[in-house]
Amino acid sequence: MDRALTDFRTAGDRWGIAAAQSTRATQALLRGDLAALRHCAEDGHALFEELGDRWGQLKTTYPLAALAAITGDYTHAAQLHQNGLRLAEELGIWTDAADRLTGLGRVALLNGDFPLATELHRRAMALAAEHGYAAGEIHAETGLALGARREGDFDLAEKHLRRTLAWHRDVDFGPGPALLLAELGFLAEQRGDVPAALSLHRQGLAVARESGDPRALALAHEGLAGAYALAGQPVQAARHLGTATRARESSGAPLPEAERGDVERITAKVLSTLGTEVFASEFSADVDADADPDAGRHGGLTSREG
Repeated sequence: MDRALTDFRTAGDRWGIAAAQSTRATQALLRGDLAALRHCAEDGHALFEELGDRWGQLKTTYPLAALAAITGDYTHAAQLHQNGLRLAEELGIWTDAADRLTGLGRVALLNGDFPLATELHRRAMALAAEHGYAAGEIHAETGLALGARREGDFDLAEKHLRRTLAWHRDVDFGPGPALLLAELGFLAEQRGDVPAALSLHRQGLAVARESGDPRALALAHEGLAGAYALAGQPVQAARHLGTATRARESSGAPLPEAERGDVERITAKVLSTLGTEVFASEFSADVDADADPDAGRHGGLTSREG
């Protein structure tokens, strides 16, 4: 894509530049490079707007909406997804319409409107199924899983998570399992199952390391913090919480308020055990590779990750 972008620029092909930047924005989203995501998506979107290309605008609204949601601007994220849904419906591109419905469902979930989130995710699943769009069905079902756990329906959440995880493994989509394993790990922790929570979050950490996404790494460390707190190892839990925070800060996207439920639950438990002074000291320390099998040579942040 970088070579294509260079060639398009040399040729003065503005549509080609926009298309290349749109694809590079999606690539940046998958690897968690938010600075590149913003630059490429905004550049591509502006060019497609100048050219009057509605298909191109449809493609660039998605990464821009994802960025807005990641950074906590849910109003802007919803507006972009609504714009994308309108364009997709006008153009008859129903797979994209399904993705925009899922995007709106995620925003509703983040805003705490669980009934609306469920309705939107179900509509997205049905539309994706109608058009043979398996990935869209899975993306929407993941949203149903997220909502079910947050509403306390652990059995339903696990049913959705196991099915979506199996699909990701069947198609070998590398980054996808990180979120699903984290959700299953939090589920195990909330049920009081220490071995399962540790195992699932360790698997999630391995997937996150392969992807290189600092936000995925942070999520795995937050999960491990919960598992260690449950296991009666508050020092390790505090260190994983600190490592997660530094990973999120390195990505340029600290955890938004709407997504802090798990971290706040785990932090409160660790604080009550360690006390403020000890917690602060351990929070600022790297994960101890000698004491923690999850740390390995990547337990703390690498130079590339922060």
